Parts: sequence; structure tokens; C-alpha cells
Amino acid sequence: MEQTMAKVTVIIPHSGGEEILRHCLRSLQKTQYLNYKILVVDNGSRDGSRRMIRLEFPEVRIVESQTNLGFAAGCNLGIRDTRSPYVVLLNNDTEVTSGWLDPLVEAADTDATIGAIQPKILSYQDRQRFDYGGGAGGEIDLFGYPFAWGRLFDHIEVDTGQYDQQRQVFWASGAATLLRRSALDRVGLLDETFFAHMEEIDLNWRLQWAGYRVVAIPNAVVFHQTGATLGQHQFRKMVLNHRNSLVMMLRNHTTCTLLWIFPLRLLLEMITMIASLFRGQAKRTVAVLGGLIGVCFMWKTVIRGRRAIESVRSVHEEVLLHRMYRGSVALAYFLRGIRRTGSLLPVSR
Repeated sequence: MEQTMAKVTVIIPHSGGEEILRHCLRSLQKTQYLNYKILVVDNGSRDGSRRMIRLEFPEVRIVESQTNLGFAAGCNLGIRDTRSPYVVLLNNDTEVTSGWLDPLVEAADTDATIGAIQPKILSYQDRQRFDYGGGAGGEIDLFGYPFAWGRLFDHIEVDTGQYDQQRQVFWASGAATLLRRSALDRVGLLDETFFAHMEEIDLNWRLQWAGYRVVAIPNAVVFHQTGATLGQHQFRKMVLNHRNSLVMMLRNHTTCTLLWIFPLRLLLEMITMIASLFRGQAKRTVAVLGGLIGVCFMWKTVIRGRRAIESVRSVHEEVLLHRMYRGSVALAYFLRGIRRTGSLLPVSR
């Protein structure tokens, strides 16, 4: 447990990659905001990471797990071990800028209805482009397909300042996000059965059911090495993305909405399988099938999630549906050829 409470605890889940973590921690040392501490959750790493932290970053606290608990459980372990009013989930393959934290804390202090805040996340490899995993804030369509300001599927935009205004978004990326502890105390933590991918979107959806808002602050900037710790196209990642997206949708949409949304989502999954097969992307086809099968084994997670939402729900579903893209981002991208988020959604929304 923390000896002296800071206002913010930066929690970094880490399962290996000593040099990646070293780079992240060195960038954090340049942070201008002072009232924060760093906690590394060592998720069963087998390299010299723990020794490196103790020798080079003695101010950093370590919580150890003997096995890789996954992103969700690793973050939860860190959150439970702290008591700060705000926690920041930060990937170990990020590089922060000196002024990244001040705007996030200021926004949270100013508006108690904000439950989660995301900085602008740019690509570490190509610093003029948005990051795949978060961009300038995350959005979602009615069918549970997530996308971001600056990224639609595999098309990533160059950052020219086109999305440089603070806005309410649907989800904040787990790569770098500030969370209000009192909101987490109310709605619960990340669902650990997701293991990795989509769990932060599920949490953000739950926060909104409870009446909290999710906000993106573009003048706070973080760089992210997409795929540094888990390859962008690794087969397991594809399976988890498809499975968890479906589980998230089944947990969060009401029964009335699911009656017409879910069959259409299954149709879109079938189209993805067939299209991938014709394009020679056999792994994608198998991943979609694996995701569909995986959903069948997660019915307890779906039921538990729906019960959790009912216990905190304070807004009508129409409020949340209004925040979504009211069509299919997949059809907009693949059939209509839309490649820019600003062509899909009004920038000033």
C-alpha cells in the first residue's frame, strides 16, 4: 500500500521488455506535474525488469505477480494497491511528454462528472500520425465496432491538428487514460475475464451507464509503440478482439436493442469471415470463428456484466445510443470508402 498518498498514481502493467519499460520510466521523469507516484505491476516478467527498476528508478514501487494475469487483472491489482483520487493506466510501451499529466488532472478537478480522460495518443514510430489504439479519443458504432478519432480500421491519419479540441468521446484508450477512483468504486474495475483488449471500452460504457462522461484532451500528448508488447496482427490478439467486442456488446446493450442489433452483428461477422477467406487471410477467418466460439464460453461474464450495469444505471439507453455512430463503421469504411473520422462524424460534436 502507498506510504504517502499522491493525488495521482500512474499504474504500468508490465510482463516483459526491460528496455521498453526503461524508456517509459525515463520519459515519466520529465513530467512537469509533481503530485504523482509510479507503480509498476510486474505481470510475471522473466527478464531483468525488476532489478532494473530497483537500481535505476528507486522511486518506483513494484507490485509483483508470479504469473501473467493479463492487462485487466494486472491493472486491477495496481488499482487495488493504491488509494489516490486518480489513477492513470499507462502502457509500458509509451513515451509521455513533459506536460502530459497537468491537463488531465485539471479537467478531472474541474468537472466531477468526468469518469475517464484520454490524452491525444500519437504513434511512437511515426510521430506525425495518430496511434492505432487510441488516436484523439475512441468512438463506437451501434454494432460494437470501436474506432478512434484519427483511425478507422487500418487507416491511420496524419495529425494536422484537425481533432485538437476537447470533446466528449465514447471510450478512452487503456494505453493512456486517467480514471476517477470514486467512479471506479461505484461501477467496478476492469473485467478480468476479458484478459486483454476491449476491457477498457467495456469499463467506459459502464461508466456512462452510471452517468459519467468520457473526455479526450488533445493538448496532453503521449506516444505509443503500437504492438511493441503484443504484435498488431498476432493471432491471439485477433481472436480476443472479436470475442471481447461481442461480449462487450452483449453486456451493455439492453435486451430490446440486442434483439435487432445482435443478428446484424452476426451477419457482419459472417461477411468478415467470407471476405477474409477470399482475400487469402485465413488467420482472420479462423480468428473470427474462434471469437464466436469463445463467446459461448463467456455467458457468465455476460450475465455478470448486465447485472453490474443494472446496479449502477442512472441514464436512459437513448442517451448512450445518441453518443454512438448510428450506423456501421465497417460498411462506411469498406463499401463507402470513408477513411477519415471527420468524414464520418462531425468534428464539433
